[in-house]
Amino acid sequence: MIQHARTAKRASTQPFRMSALEMLRLYRARELSPVEAMKSVIERVEAFEPHIHATYLYAPERALKEARASEARWVRREPIGPLDGVPATVKDNIATKGEPKPVGTAAEDLSPQKADAPPAQRLREAGAIIFTKTTMPDYGMLSSGLSSFHPLARNPWKLDRNPGGSSAGAGAAAAALYGPLHLGTDIGGSVRLPAGWCGIFGLKPSGGRIPIDPPYTGRVAGPMTRDVDDAALMMATLSLPDARDYASLKYEKLDWIVEPAQLKGLRVGLLLEAGCGAAPTPEVKAAVQRAARLVARHLRHQLRYFRRGDVGRVGDHEVEGRVGEAGGPVGAQQGGAAT
Repeated sequence: MIQHARTAKRASTQPFRMSALEMLRLYRARELSPVEAMKSVIERVEAFEPHIHATYLYAPERALKEARASEARWVRREPIGPLDGVPATVKDNIATKGEPKPVGTAAEDLSPQKADAPPAQRLREAGAIIFTKTTMPDYGMLSSGLSSFHPLARNPWKLDRNPGGSSAGAGAAAAALYGPLHLGTDIGGSVRLPAGWCGIFGLKPSGGRIPIDPPYTGRVAGPMTRDVDDAALMMATLSLPDARDYASLKYEKLDWIVEPAQLKGLRVGLLLEAGCGAAPTPEVKAAVQRAARLVARHLRHQLRYFRRGDVGRVGDHEVEGRVGEAGGPVGAQQGGAAT
């Protein structure tokens, strides 16, 4: 069994608010059962789902049946894997056995899938309870929840706003506290954009790190969670090998435990102009600058502004370039906009 040694934070009082690590610690201590956790998540989904439309093939009765089986295993102290009894969701375009895969569009047939795709199979093998799929736009081609098949997904922070996409339902579900673990897919931002717009953590792993089926150049599956530790926990399971993906990376037993970075003394560069696409609105730019100043003040960092095209030697933090937008010298590190 894959272990994740990071200590869970103190448990929340309501199971639907808990991280996966919190749930697992309480399962081991017999202070919480998977049935109690699943019931709490179901109550949360049924309260919010009429407003945000994040789910597809929602199956609460099946989930409770799986939770009772998990509870019995924990009573015997025989969990089947590192995620036993933890509620999870997977995106519409990740095949699940016996269920249709519309990929967000009314143009697809709804033939039952013959097998779980590798990410769904790995989650089930680890004991996770996949209680619903999550919504997406047609073929994943929009950064929104607009679909010809699914109802329009909404951002739980503000219901007249877009959750981002194409892992729209996954981002909305994570932000609305539909349990701790959610799985999206990403080519050009489909995990990262909804993660940013919904205020959660999303990771686009290296291509081939998580096997998928059918193999598709550029597409990856990635965790969408409310904290980094739960994403690391998912990666330890999702990155296990699967022969169906001939383009996957050679399996490596990586240490996915996330330790806090040492931030003291770093200089942070802030890129406000990507050099492509629409310019940010004044309100957005002001909000980003305000947040950056607060972070820099709190961490006692030196904040520098810079623009694309500035040339520097990032390794030794020396930069030559134009004067930054705020009038100060240009920052030491560069980054581009995600596409």
